[in-house]
Amino acid sequence: MEKKIALITGASRGLGAGLAEALCDTHHIVAVARTTGALEELDDRIQAKGGNATLAPMDIAKADAMAQLCRSIYDRWGKVDIWAHCAIHAAPLSPADHIDAKDWDKSVSINVAASGTLIAFVAPLLGENGTALFFDDPHAGEKFFGAYGATKAAQIALAKSWAAEKAKSKTQVHILTPQPMATATRARFFPGEDRVPLAAPRDEALRLLQITGLRDVRGEDK
Repeated sequence: MEKKIALITGASRGLGAGLAEALCDTHHIVAVARTTGALEELDDRIQAKGGNATLAPMDIAKADAMAQLCRSIYDRWGKVDIWAHCAIHAAPLSPADHIDAKDWDKSVSINVAASGTLIAFVAPLLGENGTALFFDDPHAGEKFFGAYGATKAAQIALAKSWAAEKAKSKTQVHILTPQPMATATRARFFPGEDRVPLAAPRDEALRLLQITGLRDVRGEDK
């Protein structure tokens, strides 16, 4: 049988890990993240579910590494069926006139520049039938969210342009807005928040996949 491939950038934790676990029963997971230990823990959970994964401990901001990864995917499988782009740099909250230069550069590099590079690299792998998923987290214009809000908004604007360009093709580009989740990123922005009402990343991953039509209400592949 032809194996379906799901490429997940930012797969080690949070929504990315949730999507990997939600898809691993029907897709081979190519999990990309910088944290090797977290990727290995994800791999253990995937194997426990009977799935399998290829771990790619890489920095998405390094264009040469991403080019090599995409070439390797092409050489091995020739395609990607789903690309879920979950990688993000969450810069510390700060007044706009006090944003640390390193945090600003990292936000632009990971949230904006790397997204543009990856779209160019992954689009040929998606072909005419693949699906790309982007995840909005609208904080643009909010106080203290300058670095994160601005660069995340730029990422989503780029994804919306790509979606508009693909509107008449079979390639699907979805921009989704997850419900508030109990993730490390949210804890960084909202310390001390009651996390009980927050969605579990894996539950939210299943809900978002159902919205896109990639899974049915029973959590099965469509």
